[in-house]
Amino acid sequence: MWETVAIALVFASLAFWIDSLRARERAVAAGRAACTRYGLQLLDETVFFNRLALARDHQGRLRLRRSYGFEFSDTGDNRRRGAIVMLGAQLEDLQLEPYRLQP
Repeated sequence: MWETVAIALVFASLAFWIDSLRARERAVAAGRAACTRYGLQLLDETVFFNRLALARDHQGRLRLRRSYGFEFSDTGDNRRRGAIVMLGAQLEDLQLEPYRLQP
């Protein structure tokens, strides 16, 4: 009995880890796309994990909501912050710290 529970826990942990990696990859892609769209530079080409919570999607299904942060630059010599929220595998929100538009 205990062996079955241990194996189930290992498989559940593995599935959670793989799902987290996929969500992080999608968050990096969303941050990169936003920076490209607005002429910004995504610093370090990565995002960092902030928060994990349960939330419901628009169909009422329970999903994992993962929040990530990232840094970008508008001039190349400064750092500004951005935030990405993933609900399951979908991008829910992307925010950029205000920055000065370059002519």
